[in-house]
Amino acid sequence: MSPFDVKSILLAKHAQHVVLVHFPIALFVVGVLFDWIAQWKSNTGLATAAYYNLSIAALSTLPVVATGILAWQWQLEGSRLRGNLLLHLVLGSGASLLIWLVWFVHYRAQRGRDLPVYRLPLEGLTAILVALAGHLGGFLSGVNG
Repeated sequence: MSPFDVKSILLAKHAQHVVLVHFPIALFVVGVLFDWIAQWKSNTGLATAAYYNLSIAALSTLPVVATGILAWQWQLEGSRLRGNLLLHLVLGSGASLLIWLVWFVHYRAQRGRDLPVYRLPLEGLTAILVALAGHLGGFLSGVNG
């Protein structure tokens, strides 16, 4: 196995998707936590920290989605997805889109608009979707059983 073979790097025992997925999860959850505390305490510093966490979380979903699709194409040779793998793809894609939506709500607020109150349940729903996708991914990777 060559150290410069892209396929062997991405299809290693612990593929890059499994490693990279932790960054958007952690950044999003911490960003939501900061946002909720900032709302509760009226703390602009925490609101700013929430915005930056959510920004990096949204950006970090791009390589996660890309490596997930590459793993599907290379490891499963693009075969039709079924069962838990299909559910993981749907939940993960939905979570990624919602993370971007939450970021966009915060982005607009950074440009002079007030943060809408509906963002709090949206963040909660997104966190639940992220948790479900991650939990299912853990089963697929063999970590959870």
